[in-house]
Amino acid sequence: MKNGQLLSETTAGSSSKFLSLLIDIKYLLKGKVLVANVLPVFTAYWLALYFNGEQFIDHWGLFLLTMFGSTLVISGALILNNWYEVDLDRKMVRTQNRPTVNGNFSLKAVLWSGIITSIIGLVFMLFTTLEAAIYSFLGWFVYVVLYTFWTKRKFTLNTIVGSVSGAFTPLIGWAAIAPASHIVPIVFFCILFIWQVPHTFAISIKRLEDYTRAGVPMLPVVYGVDVTIRQIIIYVIALLPFPFFLTTSLGWFFLVFAVFLTIGWIILALKGPRAKDVKKWAQMNLRYSLIYLILLSFAMIILTSPIID
Repeated sequence: MKNGQLLSETTAGSSSKFLSLLIDIKYLLKGKVLVANVLPVFTAYWLALYFNGEQFIDHWGLFLLTMFGSTLVISGALILNNWYEVDLDRKMVRTQNRPTVNGNFSLKAVLWSGIITSIIGLVFMLFTTLEAAIYSFLGWFVYVVLYTFWTKRKFTLNTIVGSVSGAFTPLIGWAAIAPASHIVPIVFFCILFIWQVPHTFAISIKRLEDYTRAGVPMLPVVYGVDVTIRQIIIYVIALLPFPFFLTTSLGWFFLVFAVFLTIGWIILALKGPRAKDVKKWAQMNLRYSLIYLILLSFAMIILTSPIID
């Protein structure tokens, strides 16, 4: 009886430790951020197959290399971001569960994990195409060096720099199949660049106290919430023209759907100046931005689904 109970307790303890490890990894990789960056890679890869007349079954190995390699590169960048910003994260409420803050992972281990993960990811990408590998490195370099190491702590421009990094993801996916000089990946790049600005501004309003306490020069910290709200409105409106450039490629249904999504976001954004609870409004914008990206990506995939035939 005692032996059985001891075995049960040991198993439960092991399961608990493993679950805790997975939770720590999720926080280290900023789970939602990782998914939001990998999704455009997959979407653009799918689109590239369609527009270049290729079949998925003929490139399943390349698909695995692209997705695995890009995920590792993005993960490596996020890990290095966590390692470098541990002093800021210790001052923020929203980052207290990160293993770099609670001490579950040593900073040395996190640093080497970020370096090794980045290198392995870039090596995998070299087995796809040189162009895809270059885009992967550029996205990593902008995020780690230009954003994390340089602009994040010094300039409100940090949001723009970080947005450039994330916008490389569709170029990575497309370039694994063909040169990314096509109108679709270029417009997708522009959409993602603009999309990330109001998305990030919404986060900075929602977590204003955190950023103020940590001394991070986000736009609402330096210039105030009212200015940031106006910027959100401007950037969301700036998304409106881009679906028109994809009408020839993706059809009228996509145009109507994308414009409808954008108008919905514009209406929500315009409520900002009159919002009684600005943080609640910012949270709604944050959620809508994620829904916007997911639905836009899925629409692109579904409308090119005959590739599976």
